[in-house]
Amino acid sequence: MGGIKEVEGGVQIKIRVQPRASKNEVVGWMDDSLKVRLTAPPVEGEANALLLKYLAERLGVPRSSLQLVSGLSSRSKVVKVQGMTGEELARRLTC
Repeated sequence: MGGIKEVEGGVQIKIRVQPRASKNEVVGWMDDSLKVRLTAPPVEGEANALLLKYLAERLGVPRSSLQLVSGLSSRSKVVKVQGMTGEELARRLTC
């Protein structure tokens, strides 16, 4: 799980998004990124908004704890999760 990096105040995670999927789900690790399928289309920020909402629910943290660091218009993204360790993040994603 090389896609998790400890940073000041939390962790950053590399994510590879597949938009327009049949359901929202975490698929698993592919190379150094976590693959996430989302039902939203990749237009007007819909997929980005759904990604942050879905991750917040999955991790059990408020949406305000998540920040899209890079990849605004790309399938490859980096999301910062504040107030969490890399070990805790990995554990919550695999549950």
